[in-house]
Amino acid sequence: QVQLVESGGGLVQAGGSLRLSCAASGSIFSINVMGWYRQAPGKQRELVATITSGGSTNYADSVEGRFTISRDSAKNTVYLQMNSLNSEDTAVYYCNAVLRQYWNDRLSDYWGQGTQVAVSS
Repeated sequence: QVQLVESGGGLVQAGGSLRLSCAASGSIFSINVMGWYRQAPGKQRELVATITSGGSTNYADSVEGRFTISRDSAKNTVYLQMNSLNSEDTAVYYCNAVLRQYWNDRLSDYWGQGTQVAVSS
């Protein structure tokens, strides 16, 4: 089984920063992509940022220049450094991983439990 454990969420004032972490564990052969998504009340879940095994990154327009995604491959961990936070960033943030397990050759999609980020004005 694969588990994604997120941490780092919380309450922060507008203009502040938070750093989210997500560690993947279990019978993982390789991870192709890890990323962060978020869902605000009444809205659909949206992509925030992704990073591939080769280090290529992708950001939503709304966070470009403010957020930075990075990874520690040795720890199967992805990070999201969030700066200049504003009220529009308030959401539940979910970690995502596209990976291969030892017992299965196909790519599988896993999600974390989500961590709340609340930005106050």
